[in-house]
Amino acid sequence: MSTARAPEPELQGERGFVANSWLVAKREFRERVRSKLFAVSTLFLAFLAVTVALMPILIRAVGRDSTTSIAVASSEADLTNSSIAILETFLNPTKQKPPPYTFVAASPSDDLAGAVYDGRYAGALVATRDPNGKLLFQMLTGESLGTDKVTQVQIGVLAIGVLDYIKHNPTGLAGSAVPDFIAQQVGASAAGGGAGTVDPGEFAGRRIVGVVSVVLIFITVVIYGMWVAAGVVAEKSSRVMELLISAATPEQLVIGKVAGMGLAGLLQYAFILVPALSALLLQDKLSALILGPGNGVPVSLAALTPGLLAAYGAFWVLGFILYALVYAAAGSLVSRAEDLQVLALPLSMVAIAGYGTAVLALGGGIGPLVRFASFVPFWSPFVMLTRLTVGRVEPWELVLSLGLLVAAIPIVAVIAVRVYSAGVLLYGQRPGARQIVGAILNPPA
Repeated sequence: MSTARAPEPELQGERGFVANSWLVAKREFRERVRSKLFAVSTLFLAFLAVTVALMPILIRAVGRDSTTSIAVASSEADLTNSSIAILETFLNPTKQKPPPYTFVAASPSDDLAGAVYDGRYAGALVATRDPNGKLLFQMLTGESLGTDKVTQVQIGVLAIGVLDYIKHNPTGLAGSAVPDFIAQQVGASAAGGGAGTVDPGEFAGRRIVGVVSVVLIFITVVIYGMWVAAGVVAEKSSRVMELLISAATPEQLVIGKVAGMGLAGLLQYAFILVPALSALLLQDKLSALILGPGNGVPVSLAALTPGLLAAYGAFWVLGFILYALVYAAAGSLVSRAEDLQVLALPLSMVAIAGYGTAVLALGGGIGPLVRFASFVPFWSPFVMLTRLTVGRVEPWELVLSLGLLVAAIPIVAVIAVRVYSAGVLLYGQRPGARQIVGAILNPPA
């Protein structure tokens, strides 16, 4: 009874480095794109990208029938009533039913903090007047009150202060003095960093573009890296590795695998980005169709410039190469798919750290940690890309980030090939830490 054998790879030592690497790449590409997993993962990632792109519409659709209840309290009944009237005018300008906000008169002696904590109110605004007649405001916020709504309430508070000042000072300002409440509001709302004025719609568009790009690059880098590792493990568990290692060098195998998987990933990317970009471009029309006329979500795609797309492509390609090399080396250390699952979490933790930092940067606050992370090769594909969409990046910073990423790839490649050599040459064994370190310092012949 004969047994089926795996097809002989078309590899020959005399073909040279490039030829053998290309043959390995073609083999990996064909096997990947013809698999059912490729089709299923492509559909899933495309659906996820479109969902993220349409998230503002989904959020508005879910919350359009709800209203935000805020308590307004003051020791002066007139101040409480006038504050509610002003907030209603500024924050409920349309005849929408139900209105976006509901303002309820309360007393400062009430347990407003407890009411907000229990969810009876989304927030509470307490106004007090000091002996000099100056208004002071305290805002209590619950977990359901987002930063966008807090900002809207702050605008209403500023209007309350201005109108109250005019009421008590009908002759206008005394000299060049600025009322304290205006200085306090401006000081609390001022943005640092010397950034220019950005239209709210454009900033929202930048954040959406940033979210979509970071989510896509994170998921695909991790998934494609696992492809590489799983491919190595599958070959080690069969006779294919014996045939490959006898016909090509470890360097050719690693480079070929990374190139083949990268081309397959690039093809999948095309099927993911096209529907995601289409969803972004059609977001305003879809919003008006779903939520009704006048409820569109005009998203500015001014951030989606050719320069940003080029930077995105560069960071994706370089980031994939860097992580794929690490995953190839990790896959060579195990011989069973079950063992690879144990390595999955530690391998992804580095990418998760970069992804988490990128999420922090989406808020637009570029602190020292975010700035530092945007230059670290394993994190820069996520963080620097986010900075490009929502913040200001100097040309030298972008060049330095890309330069460090490019410089890290050959270093990681040398280490990965040596670890891969130790892993595949010790066929049927599990190399220990001493053998791995020995292979890195003194690579096998």
